[in-house]
Amino acid sequence: MSIINALVREHLLALKPYSSARDEYTGKEGVFLDANENPYGSVAGKDLNRYPDPHQRQIKDKLAILKGCYPEQIFLGNGSDEAIDLIIKAVCEPKVDNILLLPPTYGMYEVCANIQQVETRKSVLTETYQPDLVDISKKVDAHTKAIWVCSPNNPTGNLIDGAIIEVLLKAYPNTLIVVDEAYIDFADVPSFIGRMGEYDNLVVLQTFSKAWGMAGLRVGMAFAHVDLIKVLNKIKYPYNLNLESQRLILEALDNVEKKDKYVEKILAERFRLFKKLMELSIVRHIYPSDSNQLLVKFHDAKAVFNYLIEKKVIVRDRTNVTLCDDCLRISIGRGRENRALMAELEEFKA
Repeated sequence: MSIINALVREHLLALKPYSSARDEYTGKEGVFLDANENPYGSVAGKDLNRYPDPHQRQIKDKLAILKGCYPEQIFLGNGSDEAIDLIIKAVCEPKVDNILLLPPTYGMYEVCANIQQVETRKSVLTETYQPDLVDISKKVDAHTKAIWVCSPNNPTGNLIDGAIIEVLLKAYPNTLIVVDEAYIDFADVPSFIGRMGEYDNLVVLQTFSKAWGMAGLRVGMAFAHVDLIKVLNKIKYPYNLNLESQRLILEALDNVEKKDKYVEKILAERFRLFKKLMELSIVRHIYPSDSNQLLVKFHDAKAVFNYLIEKKVIVRDRTNVTLCDDCLRISIGRGRENRALMAELEEFKA
């Protein structure tokens, strides 16, 4: 028996989920008079008048082959944010349980917890942006239901040491260790998806928004023990992934080579941009990156940020984020976009 049943909120284990029309009949042929749909078609002119598969079976079948897991270990949601929200909802009792965050990190973990009145505890990363295991041990207690590890991290861009993640998985077997791999396609390491058979408490998040270039569709993935995936499917909205998104994701999964070429281009541009930024006197430090972003420390980041805004070159101000004093986060663009950035930075006068 997995530890998931002990982690999940008790009333959810017995919850009877909503049964949609497409749950009760999963066939694709027939006269469909069961879901109160418009039989004449869509006003938009596309074939959108029928409800989508609520469990996205075709996508999961393809994705399982690509990721080396079982379809039953996959949850698909409206961006990774839906999975983040549902994981907290599944295991955390409001005003009782807590989650542990490792700042600086992705802000939605805390937002989702705050909405659900779940306490967020924080263990700040070291100066090299790695987890502090001693400090973590002081923050975790019997009510810590999840530890969130963003790797490669956002906004710092670096991978979290895989050996440290393994220590967490072993040290806290009754706590979910959620490894957010939104940027894993840009890193030269295997995904932790391959380790799910070893750890019942491992959850891996990925997304189609970054390397796949499909941010506008809002499709995220969670990979976890089948018992947890069953609960997430219980508590999600019935048709959480729309028909058009499902169609386009299926097309994308038939074109993995194109994604890989995009990744190659982005990594090449990251290398070129890194070298160019190093030549600027206004730059104090550039942090190593395993993702499609560079965290850059300037002598006066606020002034640089405001100057770039005036020039309509938009980067992310991270100066108020823990351990990111005087830092701007720069997403890697196309060659011409990166050259436009550099041209403005070379013209900047402090």
